[in-house]
Amino acid sequence: PKEYGKGRNVWYCMGYVLATGRAESVALHDCDITTYNKELLARLIYPVANPQFNYEFCKGFYARVANGKINGRVSRLLVSPLIQALKANLGQMDYLDYMDSFRYPLAGEFSFRRDVLNDIRIPSDWSLEVGVLSEMYRNYANNRLCQVDIADNYDHKHQSLSVNDESKGLSKMSIDIAKGLFRKLATQGVIFSQETFRSIKATYYRKALDVIENCHNDAVMNGLSLDVHEEEKAVEMFAQNIIKAGEIFTAIPMERPFLPSWNRVVSAIPDIYDQLIEAVDKDLKEFQLAKTTVRPLKRASR
Repeated sequence: PKEYGKGRNVWYCMGYVLATGRAESVALHDCDITTYNKELLARLIYPVANPQFNYEFCKGFYARVANGKINGRVSRLLVSPLIQALKANLGQMDYLDYMDSFRYPLAGEFSFRRDVLNDIRIPSDWSLEVGVLSEMYRNYANNRLCQVDIADNYDHKHQSLSVNDESKGLSKMSIDIAKGLFRKLATQGVIFSQETFRSIKATYYRKALDVIENCHNDAVMNGLSLDVHEEEKAVEMFAQNIIKAGEIFTAIPMERPFLPSWNRVVSAIPDIYDQLIEAVDKDLKEFQLAKTTVRPLKRASR
């Protein structure tokens, strides 16, 4: 794939898992977790690793509170109120109810059974988490999916809001996520127009402000801090980016939204798994050589 991003890295990892055939279940989690411990991984993978359970997919969730602050701005201030705004504008849809049922839809922690990886199609950008949930909705019944509390205390490195640069930070993330939701709804027959996006943005903005008030009240009652001004700055940026995401969505109708499934890749390149294993083996050898190579000391000239 030519598209760079978090999703592409995950896509390659999925291919390698399928190529080696050594794992029956696989879990993915963010690599910038500052409160990581092995219990998180155990809780995350257990539902799909236990052969007595029939779950194909598990989504992790956790409270986003750390150092006396309420975190998780993108999930709290963008995804949840945006889904509510979409419901208000588009009416009741099973897909939106499904997305709304997840406690923390943007959690980067999820696990699968290996057979899921063959035909899942994921986006390459920051809408990875939304894309994975959407694919599981499309491919499996709800009783094959679960979500589990994987951490009592969770925090990770935080990205900047990046108000003035939509190519990075939470600004880019919010555009990618909104586009991902619009793309999925379009596949279900929803027709978007400029007026629709304006209405969604207006509804979102009002609902997001209500979320800020609720979060502020929660913070006060629990002795936590919440900067209302910074929260509203984030909401204002997210509202603008909903419009930008809509403009990109309508301006580039031929944009390829997903990376190809591994079933398709194998069909096109039958020996791709052998190539993947060979490439990884070469990388490992190169990395190990780099670690063990000792550079000779330079002799001082006389």
